[in-house]
Amino acid sequence: MASFNPMNLLIWGDTVTRPELRHEVPLLIADPFLYLESDGQRVVVTNALEDERIAQAAPELERLLVDALGRDELIAAGCSYFETSQELCVRAAERLGIRDALVPSEFPLAIADRLSAAGVELVADDGPFTERRRHKTGPEMAGIRRATAAGLDALRAAAAMLREAEIRDGELHRDGVRLTSEAVRERMREVCGRAGAPAPPDIMVKPMGPDPRIGHYAGFGPLPAHAPILIDLWPCDEESGCWSDMTRTFVRGEISDAVAELHALVLTAHEQTRAAVRPGITGAELYGVAADVIEAPGHPTARTKRAGETLREGFYAGLGHGVGLQIHEAPALGLTGHDPLIAGDVIAVEPGTVVRSIGGVRVEDLWIVTDDGPESLTDEFPHGLTP
Repeated sequence: MASFNPMNLLIWGDTVTRPELRHEVPLLIADPFLYLESDGQRVVVTNALEDERIAQAAPELERLLVDALGRDELIAAGCSYFETSQELCVRAAERLGIRDALVPSEFPLAIADRLSAAGVELVADDGPFTERRRHKTGPEMAGIRRATAAGLDALRAAAAMLREAEIRDGELHRDGVRLTSEAVRERMREVCGRAGAPAPPDIMVKPMGPDPRIGHYAGFGPLPAHAPILIDLWPCDEESGCWSDMTRTFVRGEISDAVAELHALVLTAHEQTRAAVRPGITGAELYGVAADVIEAPGHPTARTKRAGETLREGFYAGLGHGVGLQIHEAPALGLTGHDPLIAGDVIAVEPGTVVRSIGGVRVEDLWIVTDDGPESLTDEFPHGLTP
C-alpha cells in the first residue's frame, strides 16, 4: 500500500442512481459506464449513443469509445454483455496506466473482482467522492435554486388550499368536499412538475395533532381543523438532478396556547441554530445548539434518551442534513456530524419536537453556508402557523 496513488479514481454506474458519477458527468445517462481519473486526467468509457451528448455537456472530459477498446473482438469471441463490460473496464484502466484506485463503497463487486484479477488494487473509500460533492458546481447550485423556487410555489398553493378551506365538524372542506392530504399533495406535485422539478409521491401532508404519526409517514385522509398540519416537500430539478427540501407547520382554525408555545420553542431553536452556522462548526455542534433549546423545558432529545431507547416524542430526529444530488447527503447535522461545515455546503435545517398529548411542530429551511453565515433559500415563505 505504500505505493498506492490516491489520485486514481474509478466510478461505475449510471448518473440516475450514482450521485458521485452525476457530479463528474453532469448529464442524465441511464446505462452504466466507467469513469476513470488518473493524476488529473478525466476519462469516460462510452459509445456512439452517448459520445456527442457527453462532448456537449462536459467538453473537458476525455471520451474513450468502447470500439477503440476492442469491444467487437470480445463480442466475436462469444463474451456476454457482462463479461464484455468487465473486460472493457480492465482495458480502460490499462490504457490509463492505473494499477490502483479509490472507488465508492457501492462499486460493483463483479467488476472489482475482475480488476483485481488483472492486478488493479482497489480501495473502497467514500470520503473523496463525498468531499467533491459538497463543493457544488454552478449548474448544481442553479438546479437547487430552481427546485427551491418550485417548492416554494407548491407551499404557497398548499397554504392557499388550507386558508380557503371551510371548517365543518372539526374537519376542513373545500369546494363542498372534505380536504384531504391526498388532494393537497396532488396539487403540490402538480405545481412542482410544471416547474420542471417533480416532487416524489411520498411528500408529507400529515396531521400532527395529539398522538401524531411521526417519521416518514406521508399522511392520508381528511385534514383536521384547529390542529397542526405538517407539510414537508423535496422537489428535484430535472435538468441537474439536484434537490431542495423545506417544511412548514400550519393550523387552519384556532391555535391552542400549547401548540403556539411548542411552535415558539421550535422557532427559537431554529434561529439560534441559524446564528451559529458558519464554516468550521460541526454538524454535531449545531445539533447541540438546537438540543439545548428544546431540552430546556424538559423535552427529550437523542442526547438525553437512554441507550437503546427508541425515541417517539420530543426532538426525536436529527437536526438536518446536506442537500444536493441526493436529498440526504453530507454533511450530517446530528450526533454523527463530526465533519466541519465548509463554505458552499447546502444544508436543510429542521428542528422540531413532539408532545404526544399536544402534537408536533417542525420548521425546515434550506441554507447555503457562507463565510458570513447562512444564506437562506426559503426564508421568503413565512414560518407562522397561520396558512
